[in-house]
Amino acid sequence: MKGQTYVILAIIFVLIVAIFAVINVDPVEVNYLFGSGEAPLILVILISVLMGGVITAAVGLVKIIRLQRERNTLVSENKQMKETLKKHSLLKEDDSRKKASDQPAKNKR
Repeated sequence: MKGQTYVILAIIFVLIVAIFAVINVDPVEVNYLFGSGEAPLILVILISVLMGGVITAAVGLVKIIRLQRERNTLVSENKQMKETLKKHSLLKEDDSRKKASDQPAKNKR
């Protein structure tokens, strides 16, 4: 349900931006670092929205990669700790409980 809400909001946002861009078609002067030129305002609006989306996606991707690395580190540390506890007979966990706790994690992927 949460994913559907995001998709619906994204479609509404895209429609609003598209309508706004289509209304504004007059040529405008755009100043670049290396010069200036004229471009239709519709292109300026659409390229600005596209660049904002690309930057947001890049930041989100960096965050996802960082969290995955942190998760992998924590999983390996947890595994080592469990092995140490089993080695010293401090961890007594039956297989059925272990399988039950692993299943929800597998289903989330």
